[in-house]
Amino acid sequence: MSKPTGNPINDGLLKIAGEKNIETIWDRFELQEPHCGFGTLGLCCKICNLGPCRIDPFGEGPQKGACGADADVISARNLARSAAAGAACHSDHGRDLAMTLLELARGKAKDYSIKDPVKLRNLAVEFGIKIDNKNDLKIAEELGEAILKEFGKQEGELTFVKRAPKKQLDTWRRLNAVPRGMDIEIVQAMSRTHIGCDNEYRHLIELAIKTSLADGWGGSMVATELSDILFGSPRPIRAEANLGVLKEDEVNVLVHGHEPTLSDIIVSASQDKEIIELAKKAGAKGINLSGICCTAAEVLMRHGIPMAGNFLQQEIAIITGAVEAMIVDIQCIMPSLPEIAKSFHTKLISTSPKARFKGMDHIEFNEKDALGIAKKILRIAIENYKNRDASKVNIPKEKMTLIAGFTMENIFYNLGGSFRKSYRPLNDAIISGRIRGVAGVVGCDNPKNQSGLCHADMVKHLIKNDVLVVQTGCSAGACAKAGLLTPESAFRFAGEGLKEICETVGIPPVLHAGSCVDNTRILTACCEMVKEGGLGSSIDELPVAGAAPEWMSEKAIAIGWYFVASGIFVVIGTPLRVLGSKAVADYICNDIEPVVGGKWAFEEDPIKAADLMIAHIDKKREALKLKPLICVTP
Repeated sequence: MSKPTGNPINDGLLKIAGEKNIETIWDRFELQEPHCGFGTLGLCCKICNLGPCRIDPFGEGPQKGACGADADVISARNLARSAAAGAACHSDHGRDLAMTLLELARGKAKDYSIKDPVKLRNLAVEFGIKIDNKNDLKIAEELGEAILKEFGKQEGELTFVKRAPKKQLDTWRRLNAVPRGMDIEIVQAMSRTHIGCDNEYRHLIELAIKTSLADGWGGSMVATELSDILFGSPRPIRAEANLGVLKEDEVNVLVHGHEPTLSDIIVSASQDKEIIELAKKAGAKGINLSGICCTAAEVLMRHGIPMAGNFLQQEIAIITGAVEAMIVDIQCIMPSLPEIAKSFHTKLISTSPKARFKGMDHIEFNEKDALGIAKKILRIAIENYKNRDASKVNIPKEKMTLIAGFTMENIFYNLGGSFRKSYRPLNDAIISGRIRGVAGVVGCDNPKNQSGLCHADMVKHLIKNDVLVVQTGCSAGACAKAGLLTPESAFRFAGEGLKEICETVGIPPVLHAGSCVDNTRILTACCEMVKEGGLGSSIDELPVAGAAPEWMSEKAIAIGWYFVASGIFVVIGTPLRVLGSKAVADYICNDIEPVVGGKWAFEEDPIKAADLMIAHIDKKREALKLKPLICVTP
């Protein structure tokens, strides 16, 4: 690897990888450069066997595929398919949690319990379920059945869209964009993008919107709500992040992926006296559990389990030589991991029936024997402790304290205290000019963008300019490692107005709201801001903006679309693959704003991207005729 990653911890361990001739994502990334220009611009199509076809962006070669599809059709069709794949992956996560809730209620998943009965009952009422004279398990059964019907619903509207402000809902109805069910919208997206079907680019973009809304206001929102019910609603909790959380004298076990049904049970199993004693008999002081990627966020915000790293550090974690086992489920797992592990003692264990990997041991997880399977996996890790080679151990010393676990519900208390639980203090702080606005900075990390550095640079610039930041996923992990997720960071990095609020309330200027599926918490928080009053009648009138400076997966496309369609300005780093079509690019970055209230922008420089967000927030403040900022940071 020749280029620095932007993270000195990664660079140090990658030097070791180079000495051992271990290939990592940064090496493979460089070998792929330069990337295909046609693909980058969105001008290639492989949907049928007439091709693959591609459009010449310079106008000298073919301007239509064999079937007659032009650049506008091809780029919009590819975009809709990517949104459908992203929506499917996150919505399927929600389906699994609904199935777990149902199995718990029917006595088939006895290792789980209802951890938040208040939320269970509130959600049941939202779904029209009568709760009087019913116990939690009966309510859970009816709620599980009702939610599973949402996935297969063929007509009507998703239940959760009623949470949106009336203006947003009226806009979606006017566009025929209100999702009926989760599955039908994803299937129709694939059906309508088949050869010879939908071939009008605006209509295809409306398809991407409807499919993504089925995720944001459907599948992903289901996943967040049911995770809280099954595993407990998060509360602000102090923890640590970075590879320095690994321990030389304990059995290091990493959970990696996205599904909390497994990771939450692993937490319980790791605290079992029998397992701890087994680890001590093996010569270790105990079990040290930590996380990678969004699974890290799930166990971090509910249990304070440390976060070892984000997406780009999954290979690096193995190269420390100190990991006995990495347990994976779905999403963002690199197929390269078994090759990396050949140079070390790390056991790799896949667990999901949806995802197998060549070179990994597979122990299929099911909720009916959750604790038994978790203990079996931990025993394998403990047994492997004796195989650790001390000469290969290189655990970085760096780790950083953070506060995680902020949600739409508990922010009521954090902002207003026991006697004033509401969003009024936040709205008042924005109206009075102490806080400029709110930004959601989310998404993956990407070797194109220096391993999380873009997230930290963007967030520092935003909070310096009195913008309160809410984060999820790997973006939150990057900023945690940069020291931005503690109340004390306000004194180092925040503008005067935001610093005053953070000091008064005792919160960080950057709020960790969970995993990538928990972006729906940001949506519901925006709804609460509108409901509280004084900041307009819909989400598109709020002084808010969103960003994914290092986006990587198709899930990010679906997430971006459901935010844009909900009225939010979204800036991403590397552009969506639509630049080969001027019509499509102009439409989604400009002309769509009057239609849905939000729009896209592409900007790779994190400071310039932050300035675009600040300018948008200021435009919304001006439209609302809010007071000037009390303290303007030079």
